[in-house]
Amino acid sequence: MPKINENFLKMPASYLFTEVGQRVNAFKTANPDKKIIRMDIGDIKFPLPAVAVEAIKKAADEQLDAATFRGYGPEQGYEFLREAIRDNDFRARGIDIATDEIFISDGAKSDTGNIGDIFSADNRVAVTDPAYPVYVDTNAMAGRAGEINANGRWSKLTYLPCNAENGFIPPLPSIKVDMIYLCYPNNPTGATLTRAQLAEWVNYARKSSSIILFDAAYEAFISEEDVPHSIFEIDGAKEVAIEFRSFSKTAGFTGTRCGYTVIPKQVIARDEYGNNVLLNSLWNRRQSTKFNGTAYVVQRAAEAIYSPEGKQQVKNLIDFYKENAKLIRYGLKRVGFTVFGGINAPYIWAKTPNGERSWDFFDYLLEEKNIVVTPGSGFGSCGEGYIRLSAFGKKEDTNEAMLRLV
Repeated sequence: MPKINENFLKMPASYLFTEVGQRVNAFKTANPDKKIIRMDIGDIKFPLPAVAVEAIKKAADEQLDAATFRGYGPEQGYEFLREAIRDNDFRARGIDIATDEIFISDGAKSDTGNIGDIFSADNRVAVTDPAYPVYVDTNAMAGRAGEINANGRWSKLTYLPCNAENGFIPPLPSIKVDMIYLCYPNNPTGATLTRAQLAEWVNYARKSSSIILFDAAYEAFISEEDVPHSIFEIDGAKEVAIEFRSFSKTAGFTGTRCGYTVIPKQVIARDEYGNNVLLNSLWNRRQSTKFNGTAYVVQRAAEAIYSPEGKQQVKNLIDFYKENAKLIRYGLKRVGFTVFGGINAPYIWAKTPNGERSWDFFDYLLEEKNIVVTPGSGFGSCGEGYIRLSAFGKKEDTNEAMLRLV
């Protein structure tokens, strides 16, 4: 009989959002007459931009004609989309990224988890606390996390505590680490790093020969001038950083699935003999072996959002959700919550009243107010005593939820 990967048995029984879903479903079954307003998982509520849908239709029609039919595409992504990304997301900001440094995928969640395939299990990993669970869980699956303790912390991970006292800005590691996960604008806290703060991290990585795994899935929500949209805006970052991007929240591709990862050719690591190895080449090899590419019709849809019409339609979506975030911030503050985030990000991070534990307050909101949030402790021990609310909802539901809290 084959043996299993024992690391899976060390993990908590369920993923954070699976646990949320199970509690919500149990409540709905017991209370079918209740109207539940979901402000937990970051799933968008509005349709794809019209230009994206039209592009999908056109690309689908091409499959009816042998002359325009597309079979297997390049695992790295079609050149038309990689060029659009290069020109609009990077060159437009003065960043020199080549198309062969861009890898199209089915989303940032997949890539932030799969990137560990090209790194040794012996690497020391640093994560912020709180953090998006995928960073922690996938390293636990790979055997980099060690053993989990009663507080939900792993013995081999280096935690960077983010709290109200430090403005949810992580401190530099106090010990040598090899891989550093940073997500800014941050999920779950909504915090951001200024240009100077991000430069500190790049300088640290260069001095310590570390790699920064930078999740920029929410960069489209940035409102303030001094907040970088890409880590590659910082001098030297192309030597030490990998960046992940997503079309999910930007253009509503949560169900359509498309994102990309940027690995500059300057980023290197070492093999067991001390030789330099290009991570760009390793990721290309990984993708060529384990990934067959994102669907052609989806890549055409992603390309369309870079058209003038597409940019305006995406801006309208982002503006709507940013306004929702303002409503949530105002509504929570009005009833006395201490609130963070929601300015450069679609997430609002709120302190629970009277020091209540996150899951206890989750249950209270679900059962008494019929509002679903995400308990902060699900993102790490430093998230205890907080909840996360998502701005990805309908305006009427957002308003109703805030009125229910009065």
